[in-house]
Amino acid sequence: MPDFSPTEYAVPGFVALVLIEMIWAWRRNPSAYEPKDTLTSLAFGLGSTVAGLLFGGLFFALYLFLWEYRIFDIGWAWWAWIACFVLDDLKYYWVHRFGHRVRWFWASHVNHHSSQHYNLSTALRQTWTGFLTLGFAFALPLVLLGFHPAMIAICGGFNLIYQFWIHTEAIDRMPRWFEAVMNTPSHHRVHHATNPRYLDRNYAGVFITWDKMFGTFEPETKDEKIRYGIVKQLGSFNLLWAVFHEWIGIAQDMWRAPWKHKLSYLLREPGWTHDGSRQTSDEIRAAWLQREGETVSEENPIAGEAEPA
Repeated sequence: MPDFSPTEYAVPGFVALVLIEMIWAWRRNPSAYEPKDTLTSLAFGLGSTVAGLLFGGLFFALYLFLWEYRIFDIGWAWWAWIACFVLDDLKYYWVHRFGHRVRWFWASHVNHHSSQHYNLSTALRQTWTGFLTLGFAFALPLVLLGFHPAMIAICGGFNLIYQFWIHTEAIDRMPRWFEAVMNTPSHHRVHHATNPRYLDRNYAGVFITWDKMFGTFEPETKDEKIRYGIVKQLGSFNLLWAVFHEWIGIAQDMWRAPWKHKLSYLLREPGWTHDGSRQTSDEIRAAWLQREGETVSEENPIAGEAEPA
């Protein structure tokens, strides 16, 4: 592993910011923190750190091995760091998008969304089982291009540090120019919402421009209060259930499903069923859009009519 790990140096800052936000919540928004929820988030963070120590070295060794077969010798120039950071953030966007669109990946990523509160401690709610998804493979193109694995790891660390501060309701909106390019608390609140209009939107890590580029951006609106968590809430603070519930759900669905549908419960989007007994996020969003369209049509029949071809 690289000698320098930016996230380790950032931990005292994380703790200080959580304490500051707790003081803010005590005075301005008491419901922002719930002791059991916060303790669960802290336990998630500790377990994720242990998992990273156990498996991170293995993946880093694999990257070093493959780096020997790189196409270019990019080196350590200043511009290489900028290019690596931007490309690593693009990689993060696609890892994150797969984390919501493929149930195998979602089983690991759902941990981060399992809290019904949105505060800085929620940022610590990281997966213990990320190694099972083989998401590390998304970084292989960067390695083969010639970016040193240590550079990729350090850029990834700074990416995670950036994402910490956007898990808050204490900040409303940043300046317009900043909101246009960067991921912000407003954009990321949308991502953590279970409201149909917000489902599976704003996957960005640092640069919100990826969502705008690939058609997954949704701005936060003041017209609707955000509901956080997952579509089917856990209803429990049991740590082990929170960590493994989706893996258990996959196993149960695959066991009960007909043979021709078993792999679909692993590789299709969360909520997909062969008999239509549950809904995917696309189906939930489509139903909501249809209801919204019907409401507009009822309130203003002229506005609700389709334009002539």
